[in-house]
Amino acid sequence: MAVCTFLLIVAGAAVTSHDAGLSVPDWPTSFGSLYRIPPMVGGVEFEHGHRMVAQFVGFLTIILAVWTQRVERRPWVRALAWAALAIVVTQGILGGITVLFRLPPAVSTAHATLAQTFFCIVVSIALFTGRGWVEEAPLTLVRHERPTLTTLTALAVCAVYVQLILGAAFRHSGMKLLPHLVSAVVVTTVLLWTSIRVLSRYGHVRPLRRPAVVLLTLLFVQLSLGFGSYLTRVEWGKGLPEGGFSMVLATVAHVAVGALLLAASVILAIQSRRYTAKEERSVTKGNEVVAA
Repeated sequence: MAVCTFLLIVAGAAVTSHDAGLSVPDWPTSFGSLYRIPPMVGGVEFEHGHRMVAQFVGFLTIILAVWTQRVERRPWVRALAWAALAIVVTQGILGGITVLFRLPPAVSTAHATLAQTFFCIVVSIALFTGRGWVEEAPLTLVRHERPTLTTLTALAVCAVYVQLILGAAFRHSGMKLLPHLVSAVVVTTVLLWTSIRVLSRYGHVRPLRRPAVVLLTLLFVQLSLGFGSYLTRVEWGKGLPEGGFSMVLATVAHVAVGALLLAASVILAIQSRRYTAKEERSVTKGNEVVAA
């Protein structure tokens, strides 16, 4: 589910980068048919391909919700699976509205943002149902510090999420680039602070160290892709035909890595909550606490 959802986000980014959002002018049909595949040429290849991947992800989500309801004992995990199904239905409706109303900027931005939300939910379900989460008993050293690690990681998630909204607004509504750039500075600061805190003080805790390393690596990749997207789309793109390969590649990769960055920050926030949320049941030893 997580892999397919990531591919769906990539497919959606390709639609926007190729300006192919209205290549199939009707919905829920495609050129008047619910089952016939239209000629996959030009923008239709990207728009109808995106719809096909979305339908497959929707089918998987139904299976996930039903299967989780049958075999999962934790009520909150079952609720999360049904929430994923509700979101994917809403996402499909938003996608249809973008076609029927000729790409309204607010709806297109909401469509892109909700896709990132759905991706995070699916990644979280994968984490919660994984063997490491189910079988591993969290026991680690935590320190009293301000801001706490849970607060800092939650701030990181919020910062990345806002940045993705601003990026979607820039791509879909033509919003000025400045807010996205200013937010990028904030995101970089928060993610560096969070990653360094984890690696310097909790580096011995693998469930915290691994997402922190991934987060830090993706941050530098994303900054490079953001600069590349600016050059190809804003500067070099002035001399390139619309949809030039370099511009499409840079912008699609930028969106894709942004999704991975958000997912990594969510995983780190979840793990930090799990490994530091039991301080009230802890035994104090000097400046450190052994979590019960």
